[in-house]
Amino acid sequence: MPGRWKSILPCRDTEQRPEPDVRAGHAQGRAAGDCPDASSRSPIPTFRMHAIEALIRPVADFPAPGVTFRDITPLLADATAFARSIELLAEPWRDARVQAVCAVEARGFIFGAALAQVLGAGFVPLRKPGKLPPPVSAVDYELEYGRDRLEMRADAMQAGTRVLLVDDVLATGGTLLAARGLAAQAGAIVVGAGVLIELPALGGRARWGDAMPLHTLLRYG
Repeated sequence: MPGRWKSILPCRDTEQRPEPDVRAGHAQGRAAGDCPDASSRSPIPTFRMHAIEALIRPVADFPAPGVTFRDITPLLADATAFARSIELLAEPWRDARVQAVCAVEARGFIFGAALAQVLGAGFVPLRKPGKLPPPVSAVDYELEYGRDRLEMRADAMQAGTRVLLVDDVLATGGTLLAARGLAAQAGAIVVGAGVLIELPALGGRARWGDAMPLHTLLRYG
């Protein structure tokens, strides 16, 4: 296993960032001017992306028959792998002037809070119904098996705040689109979205569209 990084704090001096680049193919849909040009920065280390992927445990037939659940708890338990997954998620946004990271309950909070620290931004939790005191903004959205709602404190951020949306998994894209809707209600500027795992077969990226960048680390199926 490669040596540990001494810190996961942001490093503005690109000469301190080792190589090679692992972002190719994982940040499609980037809009001109919305996100920094990856070619202008030194690439970052992989930690061998296989090593991170090896810590995502597939669980067959959970939570329902025919579904393969991607268990991230082994990744979270490995300090080095978790730190480097945060670095990889943060890299495309280091120069995007992110002011707030909006993350989706519940596993999105784990990555969103860590990314907010690395990017020097505030953290805004997007919660399930009834978890936040009023006043709240809300967006209803469709799931594969019904409807759900995402809520945010109405005073969580000011209009014009530059926001990064974060979740752990991109499946059909309904949750991430609801998060974008909440940010729009607040008058925020969404610079893009960062997700650990993408399931391309479920079409979430197509629903997200090409209007703003979407960066994912791992893809299954």
